[in-house]
Amino acid sequence: MRQHIDTIPVWDAFKLDCECPLCELKSTNEDNYVHSFTGGSVMEPDVRVEVNMKGFCARHFKLMMVGDRRLGVALMAHTYLKQTMARLGEASQAVQSVPAKGGFFSRKAPSAGVNLKPLTDSCILCDRLNATMERYVYTTVHLWKKDGSFRAQFKGSKGFCLVHYAELLNAAPEQLSGQELKQFTDMLNEVEMTNLKRVAEEIEWFTLKFDHKNADKPWGNSRDALPRTVLKLRGKE
Repeated sequence: MRQHIDTIPVWDAFKLDCECPLCELKSTNEDNYVHSFTGGSVMEPDVRVEVNMKGFCARHFKLMMVGDRRLGVALMAHTYLKQTMARLGEASQAVQSVPAKGGFFSRKAPSAGVNLKPLTDSCILCDRLNATMERYVYTTVHLWKKDGSFRAQFKGSKGFCLVHYAELLNAAPEQLSGQELKQFTDMLNEVEMTNLKRVAEEIEWFTLKFDHKNADKPWGNSRDALPRTVLKLRGKE
């Protein structure tokens, strides 16, 4: 199958010896976006407009402040803060304009409250990263469907974190149906359960190594079993 801009990174990720190739793709792209937002894009007008509307989540603000990138982050934070203050003023005016009920024991009419989620939950970097990962999940299923060599690579992988496992299951019906869909889900489930069992055995041996009776026995693959187990359960931070 002819490779293009989306298939090459997916192929490269599946060739890695890792617990979830999609987590590796996410980590790589997150790093790229962090460097992009703290690089030349800081001064691009269209980017600044979008940053002023969405800002960044706490995690991505923290990642961007590492090293010598604090000035660029400060410039974005300053303009985003000013825009946020203006929007908070509008929200406050909306609450004050709620009419009061009439009568002796008058009370203001109950309101739906102030919805600040667009200010507290939005993140331009999260939005872009999520869109990129949706595309890579789609590409993974597409490669499985079209490329027999990728299908073999998929089957020989160490599986996925539960987050990306679920995303693959949900994305499959967009491109597959009937017997083909069954083959994909059967293979995905077999790969996932085989590797979850492997990790479960490794984390169990990790715990048993703390028994003095096992102190001199070899670790095998269990020395780093704890972080790999967490990755399987929740994905890579």
